[in-house]
Amino acid sequence: VQLQASGGGLVEPGGSLMLSCAASGLAFRESAMAWFRQAPGKEREFVAVFATQWSGDNTFYEESVKGRFTLSRDNAKNTVYLQMNSLKREDTAVYYCAAKGFRTGFSYPYYFKRENYDYWGQGTQVTVSS
Repeated sequence: VQLQASGGGLVEPGGSLMLSCAASGLAFRESAMAWFRQAPGKEREFVAVFATQWSGDNTFYEESVKGRFTLSRDNAKNTVYLQMNSLKREDTAVYYCAAKGFRTGFSYPYYFKRENYDYWGQGTQVTVSS
């Protein structure tokens, strides 16, 4: 399994970026795809997930990014996107995509924990600065 993240960069506060994560080697339609981020000196934290649950597919966001970040996926391209708008300095971090390779029956808190993901991509740096 490979997850290839891209799209990071330097952007001014209030600006936008779109991250991409291209996946290969897994059952993409059945896989939960998530983004985490890690700022310097901090632990890796949950950002957003497209969760594939037995009850259906659902999208969840960390509270501080709700209304600013939007997750989407293109099953034909095995790619998930994170559109980030109204970026703030505190969004500066290395962003990682992660995958859970199969559908689960767990409720949404399960998908917020990094230890529940099977595969990780390399990070992509997002820097929000003027």
